[in-house]
Amino acid sequence: MSDDFDPRDPDVVKVNYDLRGWDPDQRAALIESLANADIPHAWEGDELVVPEIAEDSADAVFDRLETEVGPFAVVLDEGETGTEFQLEDWAESELEILRTALIDEQIPHRWDGAAVIVASDAEDFVDDLLDAIEAGDLVEVDGDSDAPEGVLADLFGIGDRLARDVDDSGARMELFDIAGRISADAPPFGIAPRVWSTILDRARTLREAFTADDHDPEQIRTAAAELHSACRPWV
Repeated sequence: MSDDFDPRDPDVVKVNYDLRGWDPDQRAALIESLANADIPHAWEGDELVVPEIAEDSADAVFDRLETEVGPFAVVLDEGETGTEFQLEDWAESELEILRTALIDEQIPHRWDGAAVIVASDAEDFVDDLLDAIEAGDLVEVDGDSDAPEGVLADLFGIGDRLARDVDDSGARMELFDIAGRISADAPPFGIAPRVWSTILDRARTLREAFTADDHDPEQIRTAAAELHSACRPWV
């Protein structure tokens, strides 16, 4: 507890931050940041407590840590109902991929032994996510990916635009720009190499359709639709 802050003082207006979803490293980074910023605080279980007069400063710390050490898990409260998935037969490596994906997608969830309970409105998404992990289509990638940020969404959009209008010059220019900056050796984080290879092949086919001697619009439209379809499950 900070020396100049007593959370038991009834005259002090307090602000509570629920940090149940934070791991030990994230909490350590928070504690260091609060100390460096001279923000008075205390702990009540998994909740950080600060005086209301320090709320803006604390919010600024949280905003910075979201970028530096986030994202953070969104916890589904014990009193909230959800959909339960039993995962007793899953390997630890598969569970770790799932934990990361649930946090990255900001899906409210809680763990109960070998089961995970997710928010009811995320049931279909998580069901597809589990299928992808079991099929090996979603994997854990060590280290930082060199793939351009948001490249899957960009390729998805390019395919969609060119499938509807083969003369969309903006989409064509984006395709040629991205094609020069992606490689099979640097898949986006969490995308299996074989999935990324398929997407690259579709992007390459679309690019080659523009440079072919016969320049067939129907071939371009088909290639664009196939690129769009390949990216759809991952955006």
